[in-house]
Amino acid sequence: MTPVTDKKLHSLAHIANLIRQDVITMLAEAKSGHSAGPLGMADIFSAFYFYILNHRPKQPHWPGRDRLVLSNGHICPVLYATLAHAGYFSRDELKTLRKMGSRLQGHPHRESLPGVETTSGPLGSGLSQAIGMALAGKLDRAKYHVYCLMSDGEHQEGNTWEAAMFAGKNRLSNLTAVLDRNSIQIDGNTEDVMPLEPLRAKYEAFNWHVIEIDGHNFESIISAVAEANVIHERPTMVIAHTIPGRGVSYMENDYRWHGIPPGLQNVPGAPPVYDQVKVALEELREAARKSI
Repeated sequence: MTPVTDKKLHSLAHIANLIRQDVITMLAEAKSGHSAGPLGMADIFSAFYFYILNHRPKQPHWPGRDRLVLSNGHICPVLYATLAHAGYFSRDELKTLRKMGSRLQGHPHRESLPGVETTSGPLGSGLSQAIGMALAGKLDRAKYHVYCLMSDGEHQEGNTWEAAMFAGKNRLSNLTAVLDRNSIQIDGNTEDVMPLEPLRAKYEAFNWHVIEIDGHNFESIISAVAEANVIHERPTMVIAHTIPGRGVSYMENDYRWHGIPPGLQNVPGAPPVYDQVKVALEELREAARKSI
């Protein structure tokens, strides 16, 4: 992986901001969907699709591509917006999110949309799917790398830990997972609902190499993946500490925005329902202007 330049870092931040704006617009149009997670993961998606991944948007089934599995499929608005910006399909289609007949379903469907590697829905299954791809790659002596993006809340599912044990036991060094450690889920903060810590020690106990980063720092994201790619005896877990609702002040770190879109209902501390979309987009556009 080539060293990242200041110009490229600025470009990644700009793309992430555009992705966030699209997420807000998509959710408002759909009047349904999740807000906090997609906004919090926009920087990571920008880094992957515009710097890290070896992929060809015009050849989505190219055998040599890296595979990116989204385990927590409910944050798919950020995946869809990123794929559109990367050139997998037109951004105009983003307006069809969750509508009847749309390819942009409420959870990704592998057969519907180019660039979507797996069908998701039940939380906790994505790591197992990614492991299947990584194991196949090992058996085929393929050069592609498999990345699995996961939520912290789904670590309350037993299937996740079965998969973690399997990957560690089989030393799947061509597998890197990125855990969105935003500490919220639909019913509250993760440590109140079902405590997850110590996450790092748990993965290390299962023979994973673990890196902890600021999930909004592009240099840290890129550096972590570069480090993972030179670990040859075990899989890598990148614990990315993120801010849910990143970029929209009234959503940040508020679990109540986990599963609702802006413009649908009044939330204490947020603007009135009729102003939520406008305020969110104004804040994101102002952040973009300041970064120029």
